[in-house]
Amino acid sequence: MIKKSVFTIFTMAVLASCVSPKIYKDLEAKYAELKKENRDLTEDYESLLKSKAQAENDFKQTKKAYDEAIAERNKLQADYEATQANLEALKSSYSALEKNSSRAIASNSEKNRELLAQLEAKEQALSAEITRLERLKKELEDRSNRVAELESVIASKDAAMTSLKDAISSALTDFEGKGLTVEQKDGKVYVSMENKLLFNSGSWAVGSDGRRAVEQLGTVLGQNPDIAVLIEGHTDNVPYKGNGPLTSNWDLSTKRATSIVNILRENKAINPENLTAAGRGEFAPIASNDSPQGRATNRRIEVILTPKLDELTKLLHEN
Repeated sequence: MIKKSVFTIFTMAVLASCVSPKIYKDLEAKYAELKKENRDLTEDYESLLKSKAQAENDFKQTKKAYDEAIAERNKLQADYEATQANLEALKSSYSALEKNSSRAIASNSEKNRELLAQLEAKEQALSAEITRLERLKKELEDRSNRVAELESVIASKDAAMTSLKDAISSALTDFEGKGLTVEQKDGKVYVSMENKLLFNSGSWAVGSDGRRAVEQLGTVLGQNPDIAVLIEGHTDNVPYKGNGPLTSNWDLSTKRATSIVNILRENKAINPENLTAAGRGEFAPIASNDSPQGRATNRRIEVILTPKLDELTKLLHEN
């Protein structure tokens, strides 16, 4: 196409010598345009050749990458098929193992259920035992507190009885060595007065010295209204041979105890409800009746002073 254009232009140049200047100039301008177009076309052609070469090179690279990808795919396909075969083999082995071990698994499962039931039973028993121990602990604490209260009350009572004994001993100092003793034992105070201080033989009438001793004892008792007073009459074992309404030592011991009570009742500070008279006759000796001294010791009045235990009884009932 380019050669044809050049030829046409050459022909027109030859003919220009035969044409007018105006026509010649038009042809010359046309020739310049064609020449420029030829250059542009030549440049486009060369650019297209370069693009073709680049495209061919890119195609080769792409073809190479494609071939490598195909090879990799084939390798992966082979690996996949091998892995699939191994998987099928493993499934087959697992099925055989599962089939062979199902009985053992069932047995172990049953044993596990039995063990779980045993553990639950032991847990319940342990919980119940913990609850019982906590309840016992609470009971022990309560009892310990009450024991402490009891010990406190008892200690207070003992201290009060010791103070009472000291007060009685002080009040009856004049009668020491005259058949009167004061002692404290088992939480009680015992005031023992031999009959020679109180009565004539076979009589229940209290003499002047004995009355004074009983009245002084009553003064102390009147200052201690929370004391229970038991007056016991005692004799020796010599049978009673007196005349009158009495028939035995027992009668005599009771009558003598009542005489002491009557003297104490003269003291208005003493509550009669705190007084008790009792006759023991010869049946509670503190010495042998085989000697005059022993029989004299056994003939006595014992005043037994006991603290009222209402507070203790209340605590014990609460316990």
